[in-house]
Amino acid sequence: MRECSKSIERRLSDSNYIRKYFVGSGIDIGGKPDPLALYTELFPLMDSVRVWDWEDGDAQFMAGVDDQSFDFVFASHCLEHLVDPREGLRNWMRIVKPGGHLIINVPDEDMYEQGIFPSTFNRDHKWTFTIFKSRSWSDRSINLAELVAGLGEAADVRKLEMIDAAYRHQLPRFDQTLSPVAEAAIELVIRRRPAEEIAAGGRLPTGKQPDPSLRLHFNQYRADQATLRAANGDAPPFTNDGELKA
Repeated sequence: MRECSKSIERRLSDSNYIRKYFVGSGIDIGGKPDPLALYTELFPLMDSVRVWDWEDGDAQFMAGVDDQSFDFVFASHCLEHLVDPREGLRNWMRIVKPGGHLIINVPDEDMYEQGIFPSTFNRDHKWTFTIFKSRSWSDRSINLAELVAGLGEAADVRKLEMIDAAYRHQLPRFDQTLSPVAEAAIELVIRRRPAEEIAAGGRLPTGKQPDPSLRLHFNQYRADQATLRAANGDAPPFTNDGELKA
């Protein structure tokens, strides 16, 4: 219930959403009736976010959406409704720009479905999700770690986290997402690597020098380190356990 709205407060406490993830122009896949656009002014680097829902087309294919057309793709509890989540995720990756981010939430199978599938709480769920298990009670379980690996070398995973801060594991079987606070989710953030980064085999330094006024400070770090080493002489660090003196 209102899963996007529930997430806003915790996202505002993480500067990555403000400075990196929700930046530029985005698309909110399956955004109705709780779109991210309701909170645009809270993320000042977000220019706009378009809602894509059932009347726009099948989220699995994103037909008519050009490759690399959005700075970020947001999908809160949509992937579990697709016939083929693997194809859906590939298409979501297709439409994000190099350097942009996918921010995706899915229900965790243990916290939400709670051992029974087809779902008791949402009959349209077609899959269950876990971060990674060697064995699941669900015969429709998808390990997100394996799912992301299928995206290839362009997928730079920035976050894969269980979201359960307000979830009460001691309660009996009950849909806790009916409450105004509990999330029973896994959050996945993927950055799309630019082509030059893929060719280099990683996100390496650019080689571009900062302004001289900043180089003064960076170089001072090295000078300070050299001074400390010289002052200590032959005394190894963390060997003086003598009593403290004023």
